[in-house]
Amino acid sequence: MLKCRTVWKKLAPLARASSTVCRQNVRRAGLNNGRIPASVPAAHMSTGPAGGGRENQLYVLLVGAACIGGGIYAYQTIKGDKQRYQDRLAEISSRPHKAATEQAATYLQAEAPAAEATETEAIPEPKAAPSPEESIPPATEAEVTAPSETTELPPAPGLDSAPASLKLPSHAPYLLIGGGTASFAAARSIRARDPGAKVLIVTDEPDLPYMRPPLSKELWFSDDPSVTETLRFKQWNGKERSIYFQPPSFYINPEELESTGNGGVAVLTGKKVVHMDVRGNKVKLDDNTEISYDKCLIATGGVPRNLQVIERAGDEVMKRTTLFRKIEDFKSLDKVSRNAQSITIIGGGFLGSELACALGRRSNESELEVIQMYPEKGNMGKVLPEYLSNWTTEKVKREGVKVISEALVKSVTYKDDKLEIKLKDGRLVKTDHIVAAVGLEPNVDLAKSAGLEVDSDFGGFRVNAELQARSNIWVAGDAACFYDIRLGRRRVEHHDHAVVSGRLAGENMTGASKPYWHQSMFWSDLGPDVGYEAIGIVDSSLPTVGVFAKATAKDTPKAATEKSGTGIRSESETEDVATSPVASSTPAPAVEQHKDDYGKGVIFYLRDKVVVGIILWNVFNRMPVARKIIKDGEEHADLNEVAKLFNIHED
Repeated sequence: MLKCRTVWKKLAPLARASSTVCRQNVRRAGLNNGRIPASVPAAHMSTGPAGGGRENQLYVLLVGAACIGGGIYAYQTIKGDKQRYQDRLAEISSRPHKAATEQAATYLQAEAPAAEATETEAIPEPKAAPSPEESIPPATEAEVTAPSETTELPPAPGLDSAPASLKLPSHAPYLLIGGGTASFAAARSIRARDPGAKVLIVTDEPDLPYMRPPLSKELWFSDDPSVTETLRFKQWNGKERSIYFQPPSFYINPEELESTGNGGVAVLTGKKVVHMDVRGNKVKLDDNTEISYDKCLIATGGVPRNLQVIERAGDEVMKRTTLFRKIEDFKSLDKVSRNAQSITIIGGGFLGSELACALGRRSNESELEVIQMYPEKGNMGKVLPEYLSNWTTEKVKREGVKVISEALVKSVTYKDDKLEIKLKDGRLVKTDHIVAAVGLEPNVDLAKSAGLEVDSDFGGFRVNAELQARSNIWVAGDAACFYDIRLGRRRVEHHDHAVVSGRLAGENMTGASKPYWHQSMFWSDLGPDVGYEAIGIVDSSLPTVGVFAKATAKDTPKAATEKSGTGIRSESETEDVATSPVASSTPAPAVEQHKDDYGKGVIFYLRDKVVVGIILWNVFNRMPVARKIIKDGEEHADLNEVAKLFNIHED
C-alpha cells in the first residue's frame, strides 16, 4: 500500500495538468462560440467540438492508464509481500529448534526436549498469511525460550532482560517476595492448607531458601575444609545436615508453575522486585518483567547496618569491611580468617558475640588475633543484666578474644596495609579486617511504590495482628512491625520469629484470619558449652530477677540438641504447647544475682510487675512453659515459685 501511494503521488501532477488543459480548451471553445463555459453541454466532453476534443480524449486515456497501471503494481506488490511474510515466519519457526539443539549442553538438559516440542507445536509452518494478532504469540514464544542468538527479533515486553531459556510465569496465585526463612515457612503453611496451591518465591539472592543461624554458629566449628562449598555442618548433637531447608528436587521450575496440575513451590533466584502495583495486583522485577498475583507476602528481611565513619572512610576501608548476613559473607569471612593476621568485630550483640567466639576458637589453632569492641560495658549489655553481661564477657575472653568495652569509634583509616581504628577516648586499634555487626535495617524499599505504611518507631512495614498490610498483602519476618496482642507493637529480628510469622501469614493468606499470639523465641550459643534461649521483651533497662542453680553436664547446647534431635531448636520448640506445667518439688534457694558462677538459671524481665520477657540460661526444652507465663500476663508475688516450673534444681 505504501508503494501504491508513492506511484499515485508521481501520477497525480500529470493528471492535474491534463485536467487543467482540458478546462482551458473547453473555456476557449465556449468563447469562440459566443457562450459562457457554464452553458457548454456535458456531451462536449465526449463528442467534443472541433476546438478541444483531442485534448479531452488524451486526458481520459492518461487517467485510465494510471489507474490500470497502479492496480497492477499494487497487486504484484501485495502478492510479493505475502510470499516474503510466509518465508519469514517459516524462518522464525525453524530457529528455536536449531538453537535448542546446539545449546542442549549449556541450557537445562532436562527441560530442553519439552521446550523444543513446545516451540515446534507453537510455531507451525503457516499455509496462509496470518493476521498481525495471530503472528504475535509465536514471536513472543521464540524470544522467551530461544537462546541469545535469536535476540535480533524485537524483545517481548517485560522479558527483555530475562534469560532466553527461561519463560517466567506471568501470574502467581501466591507470590512471596524474599527467599528467607519467613517465605519458606509461609510457602510450607500455604501448601499444608491448600495442597494444590501454586507458590512463587522471588529472591534477589542466588540461593534457594536456607537458614541463617548456622552461618554464625555451627559452620565455624566444622572440621570439613570444604565446608564453604558443601555448606553442611555437624550439629552439637553430632548429626550432619545442610543449611538449605530442602534440596532442589523439592521445588518445581518457575516456567512450569502455571502449567502444573498439582501446584508446587517455585523459586525465582537472582531477581529483585523493584515496584508494586497494589491496585493492579502485580509487581515489576529489576529486568522489567511483570508478574501478577492474587495474594502477596512481603518478607524482604533486612540489610546489615554499617557505621557512618566506615562508609565515609573510602574504598580501601570498605573493601576490608564485612557486613555479615548471607552465604557469600560467610565464605568471604572464612577466607579472610585463614589469611589475615587480625580481625576486629565491632558490635557486642548476638551476631558480634557469636562470631567473636567462633573466630576466637579458630585463633587457638593459628596466629589470628580476634578483637571485639562495643560501646557497652559488657558483652550483650543491651540484653543481659549487668552481672550476667560481665560473666559472658569473661567467657568470650576465655575463647581467645581480646575485648575492648566502652569503645566508640571516631574514625577508620587505611595506612601501611593496615586499618587504623581510632576511638573517641584516644585509643588506637590496628587490624587487617573489620566485621561490622551493629544491627539490621528492615528492607522497606517497596513501601513507597506500594503505598504501605512504615512504622516511625520500630521501622518495618506496619501491619495488624493478622500480619496484614492491605486486603491482599501480608508481611512477615524482620520487615514486619506487627501488633502483639499481649505485648503491644513490636518488630523482631530472629529466626524463630521468621518461622512463626511466616507460618501465620501463610495460614492467613489461605483464609485462617488468626491473630499473632504465639510468642516466638530466639537463642544464641557461645560455642557448644554455653547457650541461652529467650522469649518476649528482653531489655537490660527493665527490672530483672534471676534464679540460678548449679549446672550439670546435660545443661549445654550440645546436650540439648542431642535430646531434641535438631540443631535449630526453634523448629521443634514452636510446635510445642504448654498446658499445666508441673513444678519441681525440690526447694528453690533464694534469688541469686551476684555469684561468680551462673551455671544455669532463669531471668525474668518485668514491666509494671508483670513478666514480659524470660531468658533461659543453659536451660533447654522449657520454652512452652515460658511462653505460657507471658501469655497469662499475671503478677507474681514470688518469682522463686515461678522458677520451679522450669525444674532448674533437678539434676
